[in-house]
Amino acid sequence: MLRVTACCSLTVVLFLSFLASGPSLAAISGPALFNVRDFGATGKKEDDARGAIQKAVNACAAAGGGTVYLPPGEYTSGQVELRSHVRVYLEAGATLYASANPNHYRASHYAAVFYAESVEKIAVEGRGTVHGQAEYEWRVNDLEDFYIKGNQLFAEAFGKPLMRPFPKGHPTRTVYPRMILFLKSKDIRITGLSFLQSPSWTVNLYACERIVIDGVYIQSSLKEGVWADGIDPDGCKDLRISNSTIQTGDDALVFYSATPFGPALPCEDITVTNCRLSSASSALKFCDGNSNSVRRVTVDNCVITSSNRGIAFMVFDGGYVSDVVLSNLTIETTLFDWFWWGDGDPIHFNIKRRSEIHGQPPKPDEPAAGSIRNVMIRNVIARGKGTSVINGHPDSWLENVSIENVKLSLSADPTAMMQRATDAMRVRWARNLKLKDVEVRWEFPRSGKWQSALHVEDVKGVILDGFSGKQAGEGEATAAVILNQVEDVLIRNATAQEGTSSFLNVKGKRSRGVFLMNSDLRLAARPYRLDNDVPKEAVRSLGNLTP
Repeated sequence: MLRVTACCSLTVVLFLSFLASGPSLAAISGPALFNVRDFGATGKKEDDARGAIQKAVNACAAAGGGTVYLPPGEYTSGQVELRSHVRVYLEAGATLYASANPNHYRASHYAAVFYAESVEKIAVEGRGTVHGQAEYEWRVNDLEDFYIKGNQLFAEAFGKPLMRPFPKGHPTRTVYPRMILFLKSKDIRITGLSFLQSPSWTVNLYACERIVIDGVYIQSSLKEGVWADGIDPDGCKDLRISNSTIQTGDDALVFYSATPFGPALPCEDITVTNCRLSSASSALKFCDGNSNSVRRVTVDNCVITSSNRGIAFMVFDGGYVSDVVLSNLTIETTLFDWFWWGDGDPIHFNIKRRSEIHGQPPKPDEPAAGSIRNVMIRNVIARGKGTSVINGHPDSWLENVSIENVKLSLSADPTAMMQRATDAMRVRWARNLKLKDVEVRWEFPRSGKWQSALHVEDVKGVILDGFSGKQAGEGEATAAVILNQVEDVLIRNATAQEGTSSFLNVKGKRSRGVFLMNSDLRLAARPYRLDNDVPKEAVRSLGNLTP
């Protein structure tokens, strides 16, 4: 009897502990639970569950709020419109399939499985799955895509057929739903779920505030999933993304400040932590479509793998990016097919006018070149296949960019068609640039196109502290570090790696104020050399260890 009582007591304790450890059970119990089966859903994939789910949402909202519950089963639904104070919970074993019928959605870019506008306190959570049922077909490219025009010309020169995937039915089919589209809403939670094979952007938010996205898994085909981004916040603020895996054909995580749903608003006050990102395009992107601003963003403790581009800052529509800290990252990039953006580059900065992207003369009504300023990238281990290009614009230089404690390795891919890497890192049009404790390594297999570890051009105010590297090849053709048309440069505590020819090569008649100090250059055949048009007084060497 005593043994039975102890056993029962232990069972009760374990059961109560289970309830305490499983907030989902507590949250979906009680009178505020609206089971979609009670509103006509069958749990069979072939049946249309949209009406039942919408009725459950409406009833939940009418009752003042609660949880709409999808128990284990398969459900197919078109657009479901959430109301304030409604939480949708997909149980483990529940899969919600996006209907393939365009008539089950709003028109064009307002189409989504879960849609909300001007509501508050909403959630889509659980341990279930939302499946977009995306399908693709391969055919000869018929798009004029200026972003990849260079890739297209490269492929044509190699005689490669310009085949690429398109969403099935394009262009006659115009509705490709997002999995989540929330507009102008507040207090949002998206947690725990798996989002698979979205035909368009998976999670898209515009002008939303106080958002938590935690513990989600987002996946689309790295080979075919064009336009199937992971998470795209546009003009949002107070956003937290954490503990999530995003593996998408198109960009994994993108910050927008654009105009598709209203005026361009700042995308601001954002934290991203403990995530893994992969993309056949850009893993982490401060988007080209920035007409206002992306600011006050921190990204920490994340892993980027199998991506065509790691970190991308791209401003093409006159906006700006400011006050960004990216830290504690590992980045691994590779080369994907010709129709994807990226060159296997771990880090990418680019400012252009939209007319320049399209190869056209400036338009009188287009904004001036945007800007990127106050960006810190630190504690990074990166392995890539392409040059890390860090470019401002002739009319809008990068300002106050710091890159600290970065180990950058470059290797080639002999099987890839596009091998465009030259320097490991290349910087142009920047002001107040700081590179501290940056180490460059050349790995096998190698490319005959490789040149310098670091190439800096048209830059004013440079601190190069603790740099370690050498040129890729042998001989005097290049140097570990090339400075061209630079002013006010301090190089200190640098290390020339074994096999260095010239550690430093200064070019350009406008170069001046270069100080090379307290550096270990014993393994360099020559500490530095000047091109003929550089005045001798442009460089001063003080306290260096030389051969």
